[in-house]
Amino acid sequence: MNAASAPVLRARGLEKRFGGVHAVRAVDLDVDAAERRAILGPNGAGKTTLFSLIAGSEFPTAGTVELFGADVTDMPASLRTRLGLARTFQTSRIFGGLTVEQNLYLAAVGVDGGRLRPVRTQRDRELRALAERAAERVGLAGRLRASAAGLSHGERRQLEIGLALVSEPYLLLLDEPAAGLSRTERQLLTELLLSLPRSVTLILIEHDMDVALAVAERVTMMHGGRILLEGTPAEIRASTVVHEIYLGSAYAA
Repeated sequence: MNAASAPVLRARGLEKRFGGVHAVRAVDLDVDAAERRAILGPNGAGKTTLFSLIAGSEFPTAGTVELFGADVTDMPASLRTRLGLARTFQTSRIFGGLTVEQNLYLAAVGVDGGRLRPVRTQRDRELRALAERAAERVGLAGRLRASAAGLSHGERRQLEIGLALVSEPYLLLLDEPAAGLSRTERQLLTELLLSLPRSVTLILIEHDMDVALAVAERVTMMHGGRILLEGTPAEIRASTVVHEIYLGSAYAA
C-alpha cells in the first residue's frame, strides 16, 4: 500500500439494489490513511449496505471499490481481509462457550490459514501471543480466562473489536460498536477507539452521535442511500440539515 499515492478507500458511483429497493445510490467516498471517519444517518440510510460493499460481503449493482490502491470491486471478502481489512457486525459473532483467550486465538488461527495443530508449535505460541496482545489493546488482558458467555455487554463489544484487531488490519470497519452500551461503557469504548494506533484507519457506523463525533475527524452523513454532506464534527453538529434528518422534519424517504 502506498498511502501517499492513493486513499485507503476509494468508492466511485456505488449502487446497490435489492429487487425494488435502492439501498445505495451513486456514492463517492474517499478515506485517507490513518483517518477516523464516521458514517451517520437514520435507520435505512444505507450505511450497513455501504459497509458490506466495502468489505465484500455484498457486490455492487454498479460502481467500483478500491482498497489500498487496488480495484477490489469483484473481490470476495476473504481476499479483502488478506489485503488488510477487518470488520465487526451489529450482531455478536463470538463463541459464548469459549473463553476470551480461545475466541481470540481461533481468530488468529483463521487469519493464519485456519489450521489447528494437534501439537503446540512455535507458530502456535506466536498466535497465542498475538491473541494476548489483542486482548490487551481492548482492555481485556485481565479477562483472558473468562467465559465469553459471562462477559458484560460492553466487554463483549470489546472482544468483538479485539477479534477484528487480531489480523492487525490497515482498515477497520466498526458497525454500531456502541449499540446497547451504558453511559460508562460508551465512555470506555470511546477511549478504546481513540487509543487505536494510527497504523489503523478507522471507519465507524454509529447511531450514538456523542461517540461518533468524539472519535471521528471527518463525518459522512447518509440518507436514502445517498451521501448528503460531509464535514468535520463541528460542521455536522452545526448543520441544520443534520438536525432536520434526525428530527424527521425533512428529507422523508
